[in-house]
Amino acid sequence: MPSFDVVSEVDRQEVRNAVDQAQREVGTRFDFKNTSSSIEQNELVLTMRSASEDRLTALRQVATIKVGISSDKAREINKLIKEQSPKGVSSQTQGDSVRVSSKKRDDLQGVMAALKSADVGIPLQFENLRN
Repeated sequence: MPSFDVVSEVDRQEVRNAVDQAQREVGTRFDFKNTSSSIEQNELVLTMRSASEDRLTALRQVATIKVGISSDKAREINKLIKEQSPKGVSSQTQGDSVRVSSKKRDDLQGVMAALKSADVGIPLQFENLRN
């Protein structure tokens, strides 16, 4: 039976590139000169530091990048699939992803299109498409 997984992942290399670019920006901007401002990355946690309170506010302190689909979002996705999909399409939560299966591949492509157009509040990717 054809199936695919709905996931919410982050390209860690792209995150690293963005942090490097932001660090270069902080180093060259006039309003950050002599403020000892920095951006550090530890896995998916970004820590911004600065000697000046207003510059720290501009850097936004600590940010955590979330990966995976939470159980609440998985329920929302499952509900959306159930409401908008044709008969014969099933979905189930598997850890931090949602597995969607159907007898017809065209139905799966319709589910992908519906999920792409829906705003669930997190970025979604589709992987492990199987026939």
